[in-house]
Formats: sequence, structure tokens, C-alpha cells
Amino acid sequence: MGTLYVVPTPVGNLEDITARALRILREADLVLAEDTRTSGNLLRHFDIQRPMLSFHKFNEHQVVTSLVRRLQGGEQMALVSDAGTPGISDPGFLLVREAIRGGVEVITLPGATAFVPALVSSGLPCDKFCFEGFLPQKKGRQTRLEELKNEPRTLIFYESPHRVVKALEQMAEVFGPERPVSVTREISKVHEESIRGTMEEVLAHFRDEEPRGEFVIVVGGCPEPFREDAPANSAKASQSVEPRLSKYQRKQLEKENNL
Repeated sequence: MGTLYVVPTPVGNLEDITARALRILREADLVLAEDTRTSGNLLRHFDIQRPMLSFHKFNEHQVVTSLVRRLQGGEQMALVSDAGTPGISDPGFLLVREAIRGGVEVITLPGATAFVPALVSSGLPCDKFCFEGFLPQKKGRQTRLEELKNEPRTLIFYESPHRVVKALEQMAEVFGPERPVSVTREISKVHEESIRGTMEEVLAHFRDEEPRGEFVIVVGGCPEPFREDAPANSAKASQSVEPRLSKYQRKQLEKENNL
């Protein structure tokens, strides 16, 4: 029985690849690549020469059965995408699922992915978060955002440059113009940058500056008092803090005067 290795590759800077990932790629009987041209350049850069086979969303259903059989026959395979970790908004899930069903060991290496550095550097809570990946390109975008309107966890989206302004416009409409957001582009590349602020502020920036590169949008979760499904007394409790504080201060003043 062989092993399927899921191997993350750099999302930008080639120095982000791990020594273990390079070893697995050198030892694999076959490298499964989303695009053999892109992965071929990566392998040549590190002087790795291994057989490659295309594995992408357009052919995965046709080739997955034969690949599992080869794994069951003892071959060692490394699955890579163009950038990042296979299976995260890239092909990989189907092969992993079928390999497991076929009794094949699946080992995923830790490594590069775009949303983790974007989340951590956003300045928004990262102890709990919801990764959404790409929104539907056409039908269903608004519906999905409405479903996420009251989500208290930090939200993470991927977006392409020609849709990022439209995405921010829709988010501002659904989440509100004051919702905090961090938009990071070109992770680990020369022109990496993060634009942080309210939805309104960040949207204004990208209306003035043409979006370039691949984007990660990190949105602050819905505050408890503003959630539509929050308990009825949540807003009341938040509004009553000021009067209760004043009452406390008056009592303290009266106590001091009595002394």
C-alpha cells in the first residue's frame, strides 16, 4: 500500500517551502499537479526531476479511481496545487476522501496557505474564525452574505482582483459600513500589503486604487448587541451601563461626603 502526501507549496516567496516538502517531492513516484507548467517551474528551481500528472477540477472525477488503485498498488504520490495547501480552495478533497475510503494512508504536511498570515496580521480576533473561501461568482453571493450577517466569529474570504470591489460593496451593504475589515493582497510577494479600517474606508481605498493580485478579505464578526439573534436584553444591557455607572459614582460621592 502506498501513501498519498498532500504537500503545500509557496503562495509567493519560494523560501516558504519546507525541507520536508522538498524531500517528499524528491522521493515521490509521481507528483500530481494542478498545473504541470507551474509545478514544473517549482521543481526545476529546486533541481527536482520526478514524473508529473495533471490533477485539477476538470479531470479529477475521471482519474481519481485509477490514482487510488495505483496508490493501493504501492506507489508514493505527492499532491500539489499551484500555490498553498491542496484542498483549501484548490483540488484535493476528492482524492483525499477516495484514498481514505480505499484504505490508503494520507499524510498532509504543514505549510503555506494564504489565509493564516492574512488573519493573524489583520488585527482582528483570530482565536475563533470562519473560513469561507471564494463566494459564489454570480448567483448566491448575496444570500450567503446574508446568512453570515450575524456570525460572531471573524470571517475570511478569498477574492480575485476584478471582483474585490464588488465583494466589499456587498459586504458593506449586508454587514454595515462600520464593520472592521482587513484586506491583504499578494501574500509573501514583493508587493504584499494590508489595508485595514472600516468597510467604508477600505472600499474607498480600492475604488481609488486599482486592485491587483490575489486577495484575502478578513472581516470582524458581528458584535453581540447588534446580532439579530442576540437575546432581547443584550442591547438593553449595553445601553444601561452608563446610568448604572453614574449611580455608582453618586453613591461613592455620597459616601465620601458622609465621611
